[in-house]
Amino acid sequence: MGKKLQTRRERGENLARHFEVLNDSPSQVVIEKKGTQMTEGNIFSGLKVVDLSSFIAGPGAATILSDFGADVVKVEPPEGEFWRKGHKIPPEPHSEEPYPFHLSNRNKRGVALNLKAASAQQVLERLAKWADVLIVNTPHSARQKLKLEYDDVARWNPRLIYADLTGFGEKGPDANLPGFDLTAYWARSGLLFMMRDAGEPPTWPVSGSGDNATAVCIYAAIVTALYRRERTGKGSYVTTSLLAAGVWSAGLFIQAALCGASFYGLHDRTHPANAAANTYRSSDGTWFVLAATPDKVPAVLKAMGREDILTDPRFSDPAQLAQNRPELTAMLDEIFGSQPMSHWYEVFNGVHVPFGTVRDPQEVVNDPQLRANDIVVPLEGAGEKLTSTVNSPIQVHGVSKVPARRAPRIGEHNDEVLKELGFGDNEIQSLRDSGAIPGAQPGENVEALRAS
Repeated sequence: MGKKLQTRRERGENLARHFEVLNDSPSQVVIEKKGTQMTEGNIFSGLKVVDLSSFIAGPGAATILSDFGADVVKVEPPEGEFWRKGHKIPPEPHSEEPYPFHLSNRNKRGVALNLKAASAQQVLERLAKWADVLIVNTPHSARQKLKLEYDDVARWNPRLIYADLTGFGEKGPDANLPGFDLTAYWARSGLLFMMRDAGEPPTWPVSGSGDNATAVCIYAAIVTALYRRERTGKGSYVTTSLLAAGVWSAGLFIQAALCGASFYGLHDRTHPANAAANTYRSSDGTWFVLAATPDKVPAVLKAMGREDILTDPRFSDPAQLAQNRPELTAMLDEIFGSQPMSHWYEVFNGVHVPFGTVRDPQEVVNDPQLRANDIVVPLEGAGEKLTSTVNSPIQVHGVSKVPARRAPRIGEHNDEVLKELGFGDNEIQSLRDSGAIPGAQPGENVEALRAS
């Protein structure tokens, strides 16, 4: 007889017992340490994460885990990772506050480690043995030199979840190309080609938007592997790429291309493929997106007081409508331009048709929906100007996230973490002498440790 299959309820009970064991472990209870608080009883309380990744996507996945109670140790070079300076690199909005780094690295402990130093291997080994999850996006050629590939670290901890992020995937002719979300997620996936109007060159997308989407993909891969480990006891090597996430985001049109569908061409606002799915401007200058499905069009036109359009011979027949779409769009431009957005808000909302006003970031941060739904939350300790942050987009009813606290300074928790890993004072000093960790003790030179 084969192994008896568990019922869904039994699997759920086993998962609950698994996390009860995690939370009862003496080394995995509530932790309150220098700027990082683990919430007792949270979903990932007791889960240990080593974040060796840089920039946004990998660190973002670790941040989501930290939001739900995981103990995340951010490992970066002694000089700090490059993204600490993201707030000073055009075209990112300029600020004296390192807002990009805080967004991707809140609620983490910070360790500065020179992985190129021979003595760093012993630290890496103990981190791998300590961790449940290790996240890395270092190019594979560099990983091989640093002995940071999956086979290198899994021998120390076969239960480890090794989360690997690449730009273009692990295989293929461009597997080793460097990739940012701008190049891999946006350009290579086809998204950038489609996100422009007819006759216009490709535009510059919002930096980090593809990274943040990919972060959720990595997070999902990690959680999937954790569930597999609960059932099998085995660790996993999970991976995704910016390209894969971009193609997934563009999936509707990529799937259309796969089946040879006929494309309408790039969007042209004055000659749209569908005048009921287009952008328009109200009399007060507010641009908005209208997305009325065919079944909603009669109700929308009635609410607008323009039911006559339904019987206009130029638009009532599908063939005539296709020929006269520009004329219909011009009519709608005139109609929508005759009233302020507040009027159209009531009209569209009254017939329950999807629409959205186009807002700039300054308008977005004042949107009451954000704070009503904890999309923006308070941020502690990051300075007088940086008092709020963008929350991760996942909520679990009945579970409070860890309050958001500033990202760590460079090497802020070196001694603390190394001692937890079993290093004595003399061994820590030896690591300093060998160049594996910075010479300055955390707190000795705050300005040198602060994000630049």
